[in-house]
Amino acid sequence: MNTRAPFNLELAHRIARAWLTSTSSGIIEMGADWTAESLPLLTPGDKAFEFSDLSPAEPSLYADEAAYYVDDAGQVVFMLDPAEHSWVNFTEMPVYVAGDFNGWQAAVGQPDWSMVWGDLNGRRVLLLRKPAAGLLTEPPAQFKFVTGDGRWLDLPRDATNVVAGEGGRTNRLLKRHRTGRNLFRFTTAEPVLLNQTYSVILVREGREPPKVRVRLGKFFHALRSDLPLGARVSRGETTFRLFAPRAKHVRLFLCEKLEDQNKAFGYELDRRTEDHGWSGVWEAHLNRNLHGWYYWYSVSGPHDVFGHFHPTQKILDPYALAAVSRDGPGIVLDPAWVGRADRSFATPAWQDLVMVEGHVRDLAAHAPLPLTADERLGFTGLTKWVESPDFYLKKLGVNCVELQPVHQADNTARGEYFWGYMPVSYFAPAADYGLDGAHASQVKELQALVAAFHRQGMAVVIDVVYNHVGVPAHLMFIDKLYYFEVNDEGVLANWSGCGNDLRARSAMATRLIIDSLVHLIEVYGVDGFRFDLAELIGVDVLRDIEAAVKRVKPDVILIAEPWSFRGHIAAALRPTGYASWNDNYRDFVRGYVHGRGAADTLEYFLKGSPWHFAYWPAQTVNYTESHDDSTWIDVITENPGHNGHQPTQNDRQRTHLMAAILFSSVGIPLVSAGQDFLRSKHGVNNTYLRGDLNALDYRRAARFPATHKYFADWIAFRRSPRGQLMRLWARPSEGYFQCFGRAGHPALIAIYNADGSHGPQKLMFAINPHTDDTTMPIGTFTEAGWRMVADHECFYPEGTDGPLQVGPEGVYIPGLGCSLWIAG
Repeated sequence: MNTRAPFNLELAHRIARAWLTSTSSGIIEMGADWTAESLPLLTPGDKAFEFSDLSPAEPSLYADEAAYYVDDAGQVVFMLDPAEHSWVNFTEMPVYVAGDFNGWQAAVGQPDWSMVWGDLNGRRVLLLRKPAAGLLTEPPAQFKFVTGDGRWLDLPRDATNVVAGEGGRTNRLLKRHRTGRNLFRFTTAEPVLLNQTYSVILVREGREPPKVRVRLGKFFHALRSDLPLGARVSRGETTFRLFAPRAKHVRLFLCEKLEDQNKAFGYELDRRTEDHGWSGVWEAHLNRNLHGWYYWYSVSGPHDVFGHFHPTQKILDPYALAAVSRDGPGIVLDPAWVGRADRSFATPAWQDLVMVEGHVRDLAAHAPLPLTADERLGFTGLTKWVESPDFYLKKLGVNCVELQPVHQADNTARGEYFWGYMPVSYFAPAADYGLDGAHASQVKELQALVAAFHRQGMAVVIDVVYNHVGVPAHLMFIDKLYYFEVNDEGVLANWSGCGNDLRARSAMATRLIIDSLVHLIEVYGVDGFRFDLAELIGVDVLRDIEAAVKRVKPDVILIAEPWSFRGHIAAALRPTGYASWNDNYRDFVRGYVHGRGAADTLEYFLKGSPWHFAYWPAQTVNYTESHDDSTWIDVITENPGHNGHQPTQNDRQRTHLMAAILFSSVGIPLVSAGQDFLRSKHGVNNTYLRGDLNALDYRRAARFPATHKYFADWIAFRRSPRGQLMRLWARPSEGYFQCFGRAGHPALIAIYNADGSHGPQKLMFAINPHTDDTTMPIGTFTEAGWRMVADHECFYPEGTDGPLQVGPEGVYIPGLGCSLWIAG
């Protein structure tokens, strides 16, 4: 029996949207199923193209955007495309349809709601067929897909039947008046041009039909070229190439001297065609080595809501290897001059990493050595500080520095302080971090900085921002539709909070990201990357990035900030080679040192947040302070106004407890530069423009030497052979950890290698965040022969035991105290 939804005249007589599936075909989606005998009077709205054919589309095509359709037997067919969730092993992991019609979570494990493999629209997908009765309801039912281990699968951005559910979640709607019979396929008499705008109309008697703009579909965002891009110098020739798929004209402007920009030579670039047709690439060949010259582009294109073409706008080449400022121009560089990095530095194994996050100017601004004012603003000043025998991070003992962004950002003047999270280029180092940015000195200076860190035994991870761009948004002027997330009205997505979300999944956007990362590895010797707001990049693109960069550097360090304002993807990243910043760890420890938080939760974090967050030990990056937040001491201080500049004694003790937890937790410990000497921002939370508050005051290390030494001693212990039991390469046995606590009390004792699976040595960590003393029994481990290594004040010299012993009653832990023990 056919159970099609009733005919909805008003919705059916409206075009919901239309898009091209190729340059000669497309789909028109009506607002509701079309049940009339004759076809709707759908026609082109412009003279620029005409239909050669119009016919009803297969109802199953609706599943490509809505994840369901209704077949001719009256069954709702749910469809999940595994390609949209490549991080899930669907061959082993069952998937269920869940909704308000079957109790949501209750559907997990129910065979009736389990999806099975099948073929649909020429692809191998997961399907589930169910009778329409009870599903096609009013108001519409909501549904989503969930894996057998309880992971809810995110909706693709192109989904059209999205609705906000409870708790900020998004679900899909089962619309009874849209079952797949609302789609019509058209073909064009001639292939359309991508640089023209097109519309369609539904002719209705007695009414002026509104035009509906035809969008470019997925085929457009799959356009790509493998041609080398940018300004390419080879012997006596310079080739300029720019990917601009919807451009009508592209012009190149060149000048030899910066002051001659008003006299720049102009050249028309040619459209490049390949065997398969238009490649999207424009190019020009000039018979001269133009090393050191300045250049920019202008691009003209269609005037519509999906375009941001301004022919008078000076556009910085996305592949420019250096730039003068945020506005450009780019600087042509001969690869022979640029050179390649010495890549002989051995990147530490992930489980051995101890990282510090720092900012170029914050580290160099008050460095206690003679530097010029210009040197303190950038790479050279920091390089000299790194090379100093008194270098702060060397004394701290870390083996990896994570630098906040070093790419060209949208600051307007050299002296203006900036964090770098508003990038305008993904290749060019920040000109204002160079001593002579107008002549590309920043390239050589960044190379020297990375090399200096390597000589000090420190890997270099760069914070990279591929989720949005700064001002001017040069990619916007090249092609807004291709490079940015926009809706059907051309409105930019803003889950980054910065006004424009990069469409990283467009083929050439993905290539731009990968090419720039490879450039940082090959030219600068960078060891790894931390991806800002990685949720917006997307798991599938992140996996492509991982595969590509590991072909160049197999031991590359990959770290994700796994969230955005839209969601969190740490769970989705578990099967990948990315570690993730652990925000739950941060939030828990801040409360735990004040006695808020359960011992079993601390146990979970000490074990490395296993399974729920991390599949392998080093997949969690444990931290309690970062750049875009209040400092640790300002968060936990007892002082009013969250001002920890003058910390109390309890503030210091709680900081020691935090350090002990951080460095004894399985995973990668990350500290913020200055955290070890109680760096304060005087209670100010967001200091992205406050270079005065962010610059490190190294005098605090002398003011709080015991705390600085406590951090350094913990780091030294963790990196030593005695700390090996805290640095796990693989998930340990179930009996590796043995923990002891008391009901209702936050104090905890954790024993490492309790089952002896890693040899005879054992470690014991005890902590008590209450202000009252406590004693905790540890069962048969009392007789293990424990020797005290450290407490909440200090480490004791190797070979000298601390003042306490483990007695028959257990381990004594003073209030706001902790201790570290070794046996075997």
